[in-house]
Amino acid sequence: MDRPRLLLVEDDPRLGPIIRTVLDANWDVELVADGAAGLQAALDRHHDVLVVDRRLPGMDGVDLVAELRRRRQAVPVLMLTALGELHDRVSGLDAGANDYLVKPFEFEELEARLRALTRDFAGLGTTVEIGGWSYHPDDSSVESPYTGRIMLTEKENALLRLLASAPDRTFSRQHLLAAVFEHGEQLGTVDTYVHYVRRKTDRDLITTVRGVGYRLGTPA
Repeated sequence: MDRPRLLLVEDDPRLGPIIRTVLDANWDVELVADGAAGLQAALDRHHDVLVVDRRLPGMDGVDLVAELRRRRQAVPVLMLTALGELHDRVSGLDAGANDYLVKPFEFEELEARLRALTRDFAGLGTTVEIGGWSYHPDDSSVESPYTGRIMLTEKENALLRLLASAPDRTFSRQHLLAAVFEHGEQLGTVDTYVHYVRRKTDRDLITTVRGVGYRLGTPA
């Protein structure tokens, strides 16, 4: 059975090879030591998950992830950072990372987080139950318990797919903007598309968390 593919973007000449060796038991690991090269590798080849250091030569890890999301790349990303301050962690998540891990870390925790990330994303291949509704990411539709199937536009589907990838998480508007919409769009675009999805389906399909952002809801 083929191992899942993992792209590791880490410039530390000692830590990078160690992480690769540890993960190699369960992952097909590609190691890149430069941010710009990491972006190109992510765009050129399929990977099931990315592990990206925050501080990289060539391109900062936050910029790398933001550019991936701008290009509509939905691969899950775990960001490694030596910066433990809240605003540093938030900036990585808002750029489009799905999770973060502060150095130094235990390898068991790294592997557990990677399993969780890839399990969440793999679960979107067929049907996601959202309360009494059924969401079908692959064909951009939501099935109502009352009126049948409702088709979503590309952007509506991308927005709902991201929310469904982590149903217990609240996504900031900045994160959703970077992950789903084109560079240069305003924050209000996120609110507009949340309104579109709710208008087509049910207001409770997406929940507003006041002062924070949006999360997947639980419509009846």
